Amino acid sequence: MLFRSLDGPAEVRAAVTTEPRWRPALVQLSDGWAGGLRPSALQTIGSGALFSRLDSSAAAVSRLFAADGPVLAFPWAFNPWVLLLRNRPDLERRGAEGWDLLLDPSLTGALVLPSSPRVVIELAQGDGERLRRLRRQALAFDDRDGLNLLLDGRAEALVIPRQQVVPLLRRDPRLAVVLPEQGAPLGWNLLLSPAGSAAAPLEWLAEILQPPLLPRVLAAGWVPPLPSTVLEPIVAPFPPAIRRLLNPPAAVLARCRSLPPLTPQERLRLQALWDGAEPPAA
Repeated sequence: MLFRSLDGPAEVRAAVTTEPRWRPALVQLSDGWAGGLRPSALQTIGSGALFSRLDSSAAAVSRLFAADGPVLAFPWAFNPWVLLLRNRPDLERRGAEGWDLLLDPSLTGALVLPSSPRVVIELAQGDGERLRRLRRQALAFDDRDGLNLLLDGRAEALVIPRQQVVPLLRRDPRLAVVLPEQGAPLGWNLLLSPAGSAAAPLEWLAEILQPPLLPRVLAAGWVPPLPSTVLEPIVAPFPPAIRRLLNPPAAVLARCRSLPPLTPQERLRLQALWDGAEPPAA
């Protein structure tokens, strides 16, 4: 079996939608990128036995959010966005305030936000005034280098997917994380099979959904969408803060929000909201 790493999501999508010299049997994309693929570019994937092991929340994602479409994706991991703090025990103690912490005056010019306007709008709860205030807070909107800005001290807070946080918390005592009680925007990591490619057997994935591989996957920050009762004994040996991050309370997960593809009308509405909240020029 041949594995090939591509430079980024756009290159992966091109491998699916064009006629390359090689056509992959299996690709991985985040749901934000996968949602831009036409269903005709993909073929059904996986088996009922494998999908039956996942939590019911993964069902809509497996159909790429189509109400009654075919199963075109295997959602093998999910990622809520979280707030990562560096040397800010005062804000950590106020974690019950959730995303309101982003507007704390002490974080003005010391906060790194996602580069995705849609995620930032979600963090602002779709409120234009909150969005305007939040954009004024930002040192940068940067998914690529935001973590470096935090770790080298130029920023004190960063909104980042959970997966990147878990390995850091295990080795850097300066860091603390808040997953707000009111939930968070939620991203998914998907496996897809391009139409016309050789069938991609996924039964090997069963191995990462159980010990001995599952604890290693969790330690790297990847969390399969398994029922909480399945994850609970697996995460028990982890430190409490990481344990709660890997297997949040059901009420918190219920308030996490996936981001289905936007209709053209929704895209225009969010663009207008974003444009209307642009901070004044310095």
